[in-house]
Amino acid sequence: MKVFITGASSGIGEALAREYRRRHPQAALGLVARRADALHALAHALDGDRTLALPADVADRGAMQRAADTYVQRFGVPDVVIANAGISAGTVTGAPGDAEVFERIVRTNVIALFDTFAPFVPGMRAAGAGCLVGIASVAGVRGLPGAGAYSASKAAAISYLESLRVELRGSGVGVVTIAPGYIRTPMTATNRYRMPFLTDVDVFARKAVAAIEARRSFAVIPWQMGVVARGLRLLPNGVFDALFARAPRKARDPQGSA
Repeated sequence: MKVFITGASSGIGEALAREYRRRHPQAALGLVARRADALHALAHALDGDRTLALPADVADRGAMQRAADTYVQRFGVPDVVIANAGISAGTVTGAPGDAEVFERIVRTNVIALFDTFAPFVPGMRAAGAGCLVGIASVAGVRGLPGAGAYSASKAAAISYLESLRVELRGSGVGVVTIAPGYIRTPMTATNRYRMPFLTDVDVFARKAVAAIEARRSFAVIPWQMGVVARGLRLLPNGVFDALFARAPRKARDPQGSA
């Protein structure tokens, strides 16, 4: 088993790396993240001989190509590539400084999906095997006030992954979309509002890897948030607008939150 994961130094990415090591003790893991010290510490904890730390910013296309090349040279074409890296921050259209935050969120959460997968697709196609996994969010189902960049990025991620899934149909390469609800991670720790069905990250990781190994095309975790999301999607715009106009909003952060 060969697995490549971005955003692996903490949160969901770290939990996924640990879950793959637990399920597949001999797995060859490639872990990408910006924080080199935390990444190397995790790689050491997960068995340095079979875990490759690849410090890189997913928003840097060249760095992602180099990370992919290094992984393939060491272990070969991966069986699973998980584009997990993402950032979140509240944004308000027209507020000073938020244009840059909006752009950074979209680049990290959407464009980096393409840049994570692209180096591996030719090799996977040639092998007629493999699985590309994108971590989206239920926030992509409807636009949330004060989170325009994050909601837009995750809606785009869901549509991109769906397009990619159809594009690769018949090639032997699968595409899986995982849409987390509220997961207990450093990203959600800053939220100052109620988070329904908040799920521990290790529980999420177990369910996500099970969905990936089953090649489910789309999975919401926890499932209860899938029911909520479908219900929100069915609401008439007027009703949705009235319900969410005064909803609590994520704090603005001029740097964006990793």
